[in-house]
Amino acid sequence: MDVLKFAKVPSDADFRDDIKEPMLESLEEFNQTGASFVLCMFPIYFVKDVMNYTNIEFAFCDNDSGLEVQDGNVTYTNVVELMIDSVAWAIKKAGYANMKIVIGEIGWPTDGYLHANIKNAERFHKGLLKFIASEKGTPLRPGSIDIYLHSLSDENKFGHKSGAFQRHWGIYEADGNPKYKIDFSLQDRDLYPTQAKGIVKMPNRWCVFNRDRSNMTLVNKNYELACKIADCTPLEKGASCDKLSFQSKISYAFNAYFQKYKQDIKFCDFNGFGKIVTTNPSVENSEFPIEILAFQDQPDKNGMILRV
Repeated sequence: MDVLKFAKVPSDADFRDDIKEPMLESLEEFNQTGASFVLCMFPIYFVKDVMNYTNIEFAFCDNDSGLEVQDGNVTYTNVVELMIDSVAWAIKKAGYANMKIVIGEIGWPTDGYLHANIKNAERFHKGLLKFIASEKGTPLRPGSIDIYLHSLSDENKFGHKSGAFQRHWGIYEADGNPKYKIDFSLQDRDLYPTQAKGIVKMPNRWCVFNRDRSNMTLVNKNYELACKIADCTPLEKGASCDKLSFQSKISYAFNAYFQKYKQDIKFCDFNGFGKIVTTNPSVENSEFPIEILAFQDQPDKNGMILRV
């Protein structure tokens, strides 16, 4: 969507002036080769940060807020159709009214952003897949639409300069557990997708802050080190662990670092401020993860990891 100048209604959409020439060259190439225009779109971000709507309802295909956008004699009740038609209008103005549009990425994050949670992700996909199954298309592009959901699982090493949510697009957790109900068959069944098989977690051990506040400068340095290397995006503002106590946030960071290094006890030292526990320190909606056992790792009878 970034290739477009923002327009309040789809019929006003056009490509950005600074990249219009290469966009027209690309469209000509697509047309000659029969390629589709592949669109990456993230409704949650577009509604909040581009359209500046405080009401997120317009992002859902089953929007029940009464919020709508009028474009001439066409009424848009959700942002998915509006985004597709905005691109369609820009392509049409370039002379390629019949060029196929494929949705290369569309989804809803479950953490790290306002309104990014499991409940909303399930609702968004349920409405989206019903819309796709209907094959009604959009006002400007009626008919079936091909889409690719983004994404199968969370990516805890993905860059997150634009926000913590970039690591939390997954329909599945990294351990193979589906986060929410979604019916890939487009039959609108109320069920979870298949759970990944053969996933084995490491022993129930966590690394936490031992609550020694004798040198908080050093504690904070260790906290920053842990988050520089491990994934602490759930701790960021608006994310699922944002409301943890100060001590729990340090524990979360220490544990993320400890798990990243396969529960090796030397990675829970933190200059004497870390300790290993066997009681789950997870709090409310903030889950302290346990690492997945890689295929080349095998625990011995004491829970230590052997390379095989």
